[in-house]
Amino acid sequence: MLTLLLKSLYYFLPAYAANMAPVLFKFSPFGSKSVNKKLFGKNKTWRGLIVGIIFGTLIFGLQKILYLKGIFTEISLIDYSAYSSLLGFLLSFGALCGDLVESYYKRKQGINSGERWFPWDQLDFVIGALVLSSLVYQVSGEVLLILILVSPALHVVVNYLGYLLKLKKNKF
Repeated sequence: MLTLLLKSLYYFLPAYAANMAPVLFKFSPFGSKSVNKKLFGKNKTWRGLIVGIIFGTLIFGLQKILYLKGIFTEISLIDYSAYSSLLGFLLSFGALCGDLVESYYKRKQGINSGERWFPWDQLDFVIGALVLSSLVYQVSGEVLLILILVSPALHVVVNYLGYLLKLKKNKF
């Protein structure tokens, strides 16, 4: 079970990276314009979208290089030599699209940017990444369950770490 957990988390690294990258690059002046403030809120910027996609896709490329060199093959869920960077792009873009969809519905519910909306704040990117990446690779039911159960806990831990590092205003 521990091996499947590690394989699942390693496979999902591009989505995790894409979800975290906007916070890490929020201090850059490039692309700070909101994608659509009315629909998604002020915090969803072009910078975050572009940086997240690039960062996540690069992580997938690194995973592929490491796999081809025989590194981390024991924790690889997939044979990276059989997949192009399209899978990394779909995991990354899907994560960010999931976040945009959640932000849209959050605004429709009258919930302000930065306010919590449990459990959707923790699951939005997971669902988006799984849906879009399924166009190229479908995870097993066990992997799906692991990602849906474990990712929210990781999300809370990473957000709290971002808060401690003064990268985020809210703890969770």
